[in-house]
Amino acid sequence: MISAGDFRNGVTFELDGQVVQVIEFQHVKPGKGAAFVRTKYKNVITGSVVETSFNPTAKFPTAFVERKDMQYSYNDGELYYFMDLETYEQVPISASTLGDSFKFVKEEMICKILSYKGNVFGVEPPNFVELVVTQTDPGFKGDTATNATKPATLETGAEVKVPLFINEGEKIQIDTRTGEYMSRA
Repeated sequence: MISAGDFRNGVTFELDGQVVQVIEFQHVKPGKGAAFVRTKYKNVITGSVVETSFNPTAKFPTAFVERKDMQYSYNDGELYYFMDLETYEQVPISASTLGDSFKFVKEEMICKILSYKGNVFGVEPPNFVELVVTQTDPGFKGDTATNATKPATLETGAEVKVPLFINEGEKIQIDTRTGEYMSRA
């Protein structure tokens, strides 16, 4: 059991039979009245986000979400196949479960598969990936006085903004959580 007073970002618990994860929380102690915990949480299965307040002494059953490392093998239309590195078992996951950050994943990368009671509800790619720029316009020295960027297409087909000095064929590092260029690899 977890009490609302112990909420932290990323904590998962059961609420009305649903598994939810805390996105943001704030302990509020008004001058008048009782303290409460303002919480924004996400249903991990449906993805819906709800904002509500709880009494800090309210207790909820803890939900144990299993995070397992698996290797992305290939996709077959709508299904993406991941291999368990211990048992070599292939697990198919639908494209709707993957999320936006999956566009930075290429074959044979290790991802975390999130499941609750055997039901897969999410895929977390590595936080940082190194990918090759396959297409971008040339940048010219002296084009700008400030930090200017240009669009670049990566080997996975994803498009990101990169500085003008990045050219085709270069390997760059991307933060998959934000989708931003970090540095040259």
